[in-house]
Amino acid sequence: MQLLRKLGFPVSLIYALVVYLRNYFYDVGLLSSKAYKTKTICVGNLSVGGTGKTPMIEFLVANVKDRGRIAVLSRGYGRKSKGFLLAKPAIGVEDLGDEPYQIYKKFPNAHVAVDADRQHGISILEETIGPDIILLDDAFQHRKVRCDQYVLLTSHSNLYVDDWYLPSGNLRDSKREARRANIIVVTKCPSKLSVAEQHRILKKLNPDPGQQVIFSYLEYQTTLKGNSKEMDLAELKNKKVTLVTGIADPKQLVSFLSAQGIVFEHLAYPDHHFFTDKEIALFNNREVVLTTEKDYVRLAGKGENFYYIGVGHKFMNGGEEVLLNLLGESLTAL
Repeated sequence: MQLLRKLGFPVSLIYALVVYLRNYFYDVGLLSSKAYKTKTICVGNLSVGGTGKTPMIEFLVANVKDRGRIAVLSRGYGRKSKGFLLAKPAIGVEDLGDEPYQIYKKFPNAHVAVDADRQHGISILEETIGPDIILLDDAFQHRKVRCDQYVLLTSHSNLYVDDWYLPSGNLRDSKREARRANIIVVTKCPSKLSVAEQHRILKKLNPDPGQQVIFSYLEYQTTLKGNSKEMDLAELKNKKVTLVTGIADPKQLVSFLSAQGIVFEHLAYPDHHFFTDKEIALFNNREVVLTTEKDYVRLAGKGENFYYIGVGHKFMNGGEEVLLNLLGESLTAL
């Protein structure tokens, strides 16, 4: 893989030029961005996957869901439908995509929609739902929409300032575009990140005046949930466990489980992978299959031995309050 990335360096230079020109055209007005009457908050990153966008969306939904009509608009990666689609009880995960479906199942009172054309999706939401606030999931690079607030996520283990453009690296947008962020969240940190390390990262990120940088780590739940049943995480120590992941970066989950003294085999699949009948038959021959919540929505009801481990952001140094205060202009408008 590393060799292929090195061989792809010339391609990444072309990609970088295209990204630069595209952003330049938006900056000088040759390409236009559209603002909307509905307050919009964008949550995204500069890289491809693995920064914790879905838990961040869920954190925001949980903190504003009782203050007005909230809508979440996503592209719905991997879905088998096209165009605009609003989540309803009769709509399944293959139509909506795993991440939007997960959010809808967890927050059924939120209006969750998918549309690759964010302008079109926002217009329909305004016409049909009339939300007080719209959360745009994974839309930092979508310059056609001008949002009220931007939350940029970057993983502690792969800061955007240390990355490079696809396909040699993971960047899909320019590092310079971080200047558009109101808030930069360094995610997936060690839970006891030292003050010295925080200062080192701040120096590397070099935020603009007015930008806030906060730090978070992932906190895994110790109660595993399955098909109308639960299991304590510690019980896995006495079982033959198969970890099944179809996410961009499972390394932190693997490290967490290993630190708990759990022995497991790991079957890793591509991000947003829809499991085949053959794969599901394989899982059903295992004693216990543990997976992520995002993967579980694609596996629910297909086996009695499937459990998922929930996860959420935990913020350091009062970062939760800082985040909500920084978003106060949008949130208080509800």
